[in-house]
Amino acid sequence: MTIKTVVPLFSASLVNSRFDLASALKRVLDSNSFVLGKEVAQFELEFARHTQVEHCVSVANGSDALELALRAVGVVNGSRVACVANAGFYSSTAIHLLGAVPVYVDVDAHSLNMCERALAPVLETRPAAVIVTHLYGQMAAIDPIVRQCRAAGIPLIEDCAQAHGALHAGRRAGSFADISCFSFYPTKNLGALGDGGAVLSSNIDLIAAVKALRQYGWARKYEVTRICGRNSRLDELQAAVLREKLPVLDEQNAERRAIAARYNHAFAALPLRLPVSVGEDFVAHLYVVRAERREQFRAHLLECGVATDVHYPIADTMQPLFGGRRAAEMLPVTLDACASVMSLPCFPGMTSDDVEHVVKSVRSFF
Repeated sequence: MTIKTVVPLFSASLVNSRFDLASALKRVLDSNSFVLGKEVAQFELEFARHTQVEHCVSVANGSDALELALRAVGVVNGSRVACVANAGFYSSTAIHLLGAVPVYVDVDAHSLNMCERALAPVLETRPAAVIVTHLYGQMAAIDPIVRQCRAAGIPLIEDCAQAHGALHAGRRAGSFADISCFSFYPTKNLGALGDGGAVLSSNIDLIAAVKALRQYGWARKYEVTRICGRNSRLDELQAAVLREKLPVLDEQNAERRAIAARYNHAFAALPLRLPVSVGEDFVAHLYVVRAERREQFRAHLLECGVATDVHYPIADTMQPLFGGRRAAEMLPVTLDACASVMSLPCFPGMTSDDVEHVVKSVRSFF
């Protein structure tokens, strides 16, 4: 029997329906400038201003953003980099591309972000850098992590791929660390029509390094001053789309939070572990619950026409490429999370009826 999905996990058509993207694209087509032109320059200025950081360098995707940020702060072959193991292997991928080694830090049992208490002993081993991920759109405990890294003299990288526009104490995600990284994949809170990413910093030396690395290692055209440069540029079409969407990012984040708040209220008495915040430090990129009978729960929701997914089912230490070599690492909260997390629909454009259908479907399982 084919089950018709009533509520998708995400709908690009609904999210994009309020924007005049055709005019943005036509503006680029009429300009006949497609790489590192006016749209990219303006987007970099506008996104840096929105994020409350001095400089933005756009790149081809979020993975490149992480890799180039690591190179900019001095990570090299053989370096050790602290990160979490419950965020889809994206940090680990960037770390391995440099020939560096990930050092995994367990996560906080409530937020599922990096646990500052677990980070402390790792910092004593002097890693070359730390990547703190604001997972699911929930900001990590950024203040103590910043303090710890600064006291140890270790560069801190914020991975904000899921946290565009999140706020803590009046400051945006991406404005706390030495350097920060964003993805503009179409499902992100600020999403392009394809791949895209950015690196932001108020440190001009770090920005200069990333700007060179994204284009062949050039200091000037055809003058190579940095090794391991590449072709990693956001194109003008994607920049134009992002410029169209950026002015309503906060509004769309508020829509996401309102859905999350409605879910939290409706599910409060159920045997589920819910997101810890629906405040401005949470932009509800994903609405993630933790359930004991996850697969049965997901099957029930599918029968009800509600799409779900698991973000993320396999801890980095348990990935097949390690062949069991890292399975014994002590990450109990991470492993518990990977076994129980699941995502429910939560995106701008969902109707009140969509949300109510999800609520009733979830409740009917219990």
